[in-house]
Amino acid sequence: MDTPKGFVEALFDLSFSEFITTRLVKILYILGMFLAGVGALLTILGGIRAGAAAGLLALGLAVLMFFVIVIALRVWLELVIVIFRIAETLREIAKK
Repeated sequence: MDTPKGFVEALFDLSFSEFITTRLVKILYILGMFLAGVGALLTILGGIRAGAAAGLLALGLAVLMFFVIVIALRVWLELVIVIFRIAETLREIAKK
């Protein structure tokens, strides 16, 4: 049976026989949440600079924006994982 390759070995596998995306999903999700949080914070700060009413509006929009972005990112990453798991399962079926 084939043993799984290490991350660096899989990264430089020119035959693309190993997938690294499934290993990176957690990092991509954390990075995406961080960037969404930074974007929300910048939106709030921009609203506060424009005035009190704009600050309150920006606060509400920033929270909504953060959750919409995180939900969309999560759905997209789950779809990516499903596609890669289908590919891995098909490879196992083809070997049999």
